[in-house]
Order: sequence, then structure tokens, then C-alpha cells
Amino acid sequence: MKKLAIFDLDGTLLNTISDLGKACNYALEKMGFATHPIQAYAYMVGNGVRNLMKRAQQDADEETIDKMLEYFKSYYNEHCLDTTKPYPGILELLENLKNQGVALAVASNKYQEATDKIISGCFPQFDFVAVEGQKEGRHRKPDPSIIFSILEKYPVAKKEVLYIGDSGVDIECAKRACVESIGVSWGFRSAAELRMANADFVVTRPAEILDHLQDPF
Repeated sequence: MKKLAIFDLDGTLLNTISDLGKACNYALEKMGFATHPIQAYAYMVGNGVRNLMKRAQQDADEETIDKMLEYFKSYYNEHCLDTTKPYPGILELLENLKNQGVALAVASNKYQEATDKIISGCFPQFDFVAVEGQKEGRHRKPDPSIIFSILEKYPVAKKEVLYIGDSGVDIECAKRACVESIGVSWGFRSAAELRMANADFVVTRPAEILDHLQDPF
């Protein structure tokens, strides 16, 4: 029986793409650059905000990226909850996990301040044993350090951990940490990407995750 479910944030628990895209477009506009269609950002996010800036303006130097990042954060910190909301079935899934005694945690490449604000704003009814965003000095996913940080706060055996994410980055992170992985097809990346990354399971609905709590690793 799994004792801990670790969730990626963007594209897994929450549809954040509109708020992310608007914040990035704001930064691009402030710098005089062309903007992108919101849905184009689905293939730019996932490796932290700095990498998002680099993908949005590929010829920008590091100083320009620094300025874009400042504009992004000034906007996103105020607007990160404008349209962000849980995917259908997520609230019911979290309630079911809680009722079955499975602890909840979040592992995101989003910077910590925004991660905290979004989780508290969208899931005030749930107690997460750890909410880990990107922190200075820690490598981003797919480096498994973030999973190890969560396990320091909530120590369980790796075979009792389930990691749920929507991208190849998430699946690689789980594999490097030696924990079981579930790829979700409703997020920002395709089911094909998740299978190519060798996810242990790929699901199309949140409720299907409940079927894998008893599965041996």
C-alpha cells in the first residue's frame, strides 16, 4: 500500500497555462519582444521559470533573461490565481487519497513563493506534508533532490511512494529517485511522451490513480 503520493503541480494538479503564458507575455512585451499564443507555452514550461524565459526568447543573453524574470515574477506573483484551477476530478482524488491514509506532497520546478501561494489558494482544505518548489542551490527536476527533500520531511520506504506528473521530466525524476511513477495525459504533454519516458503507468483520469495504490513496485 502506498503511503505517500507526490504530485507535480503545473499540468498535473492544476491547469496553470493561461496564467503562466500571460505572465511570460507580459515580460516579453515589457522588453519589446514578440509574444506567443498561450497554448504554445505548454511546451515551454516544466524546467523552471528561468528556462521558460529562455525558451520564450531564445536569442536573449543572461542579462536580458534576468530582466525578463523580474517582469515575469512581478506579474505572476499578483496574477498566479486569476484562472488557475484544479483539473476535473483532482479534488475528489485528493479527498480519496486522504481518506485512505495516503499522505500528499507537491514537487514543482516553480519557484517556492508562487508554489506556496498557489497550493494554499487552490487546496486550503488539504494538509500537504511537504510543498516543495524551486529553491536556491537545489537542482531542478529531473534531478531527484526534490523528492529526497520530501522524504526527509516525511520518511517512508521508496516502495511506498507514488510520484505523479505530466511530463518526461517528471518521469525521469521519479526514476532517478527509484520511486514508482504515474504519467497523467490531461496535462501539458502527451501520453506518447510519458510512454517514451517509460512511466510505470499512464492514466487518462485522476480516479485511475487510485487503482495503483496497492500495486507492487
